[in-house]
Amino acid sequence: MPPLTEAAQSLLNIMLSSEQEAAFDVYASELEAWNAHTNLTAITAPDDVRVRHFLDSLTLLAAAPLPPGAHIIDVGTGAGFPGLPLAIARPDLRVTLVEATGKKLAFCQHVAELLQLKGVSFVHARAEEAGHMPGLRESGDLVAARAVARLPALLEYLLPLARIGGLALAMKGQTAAAEAKDSARALKLLGGKLREVREFALPGLEEPHYLVVVEKTAPTPAGFARRPGQPVQKPL
Repeated sequence: MPPLTEAAQSLLNIMLSSEQEAAFDVYASELEAWNAHTNLTAITAPDDVRVRHFLDSLTLLAAAPLPPGAHIIDVGTGAGFPGLPLAIARPDLRVTLVEATGKKLAFCQHVAELLQLKGVSFVHARAEEAGHMPGLRESGDLVAARAVARLPALLEYLLPLARIGGLALAMKGQTAAAEAKDSARALKLLGGKLREVREFALPGLEEPHYLVVVEKTAPTPAGFARRPGQPVQKPL
């Protein structure tokens, strides 16, 4: 498996410095150490962490080039994916991590402090609640999530947080195209437009990974997101 810097450059055209690669090494070590007592991730082998967590997160930068100072909101970040890898690779960005589980958010805060990531902020809330918070609603240039919910429900978490003209990116597996097809009604109601479903082949993985890229084209009505639990129980 090539080093992270080599893989990021060859696969995604993303340049990482030796300091940034060292930061990813620290992140991986802390993930392993915390995972021994806190359930953060089932992916723990070093090569798997590098590919399935770090490289997979960096695909967002290849799919959606962002100007300096852009605001990324990571919904349901868990152990910090994709938000913290993006903050390491692009320290000029503002990254907001939204997570409902306090222990997971505490880990993210620990890593951000350890790596001195200045542009990262933390919101301890469910996605449905975050979407109604003043200052956060319709503020994201890029709003992203992975492994959270099927796309019709996930869009109800993401699009309220995206600004008009901004993007919502869902990190998906082989069901990406089918989920995008099933999301026509949700897109119409929430003010989004499907831009593309982009495939990424990551080293050592047989199954491709996909990014569903949605553009925010109109304001999301005030009633969305609905109260906690409803987007999944009764998807649009």
